[in-house]
Amino acid sequence: MNSYRISIIHFSIKKLILCCIIFLVTQHTFSQDKTIETSGDILFVALPAAALGATFIKGDSKGTWQFTKGFLTNVAVTMSLKLLIDKQRPNMENNNAFPSGHTSVTFQSASFIQRRYGWKYGIPAYVLSSYTGFTRVNADKHDVIDILAGAAIGIGSTYLFTTPYQQEHMELSFGKTDDTFLIGFKFKF
Repeated sequence: MNSYRISIIHFSIKKLILCCIIFLVTQHTFSQDKTIETSGDILFVALPAAALGATFIKGDSKGTWQFTKGFLTNVAVTMSLKLLIDKQRPNMENNNAFPSGHTSVTFQSASFIQRRYGWKYGIPAYVLSSYTGFTRVNADKHDVIDILAGAAIGIGSTYLFTTPYQQEHMELSFGKTDDTFLIGFKFKF
């Protein structure tokens, strides 16, 4: 990894820490704003659609299958834990607080994008996933433990099935004439 990429990652980590501090200081300021909750609901659908859509755009059928396996595993684990643990939501609405389903789905999608296609696309997806977690706490649907558990389940379910995307950009060929052997190497940039 070159020093430029390391600098970008360190800079992004600093930004993420700053966002977390701002989140902790201002989380109750927006508690009555329904728009924030709605934006998290939109991301709950949009991020998995974008992750799956990327596999179709790239013609990456292997990635489509990997995303599907990770997504189904994530949903099964999340829903099972919600039923087994039976934790009450902070707003007392029901007993489905742990773990956060919105967060597990968006983090599963973000981690798929990052793992399959790289950090260039993964960082914005993780930012949107983190924002989704914020919207759930802000709407008084979850506490921070629910969000962290959802994120861990989402990321874990991706890493069980997803491998980095490998475009075919190298070709090695062999040839033979009467008394000569030929080796060819072609690299597409």
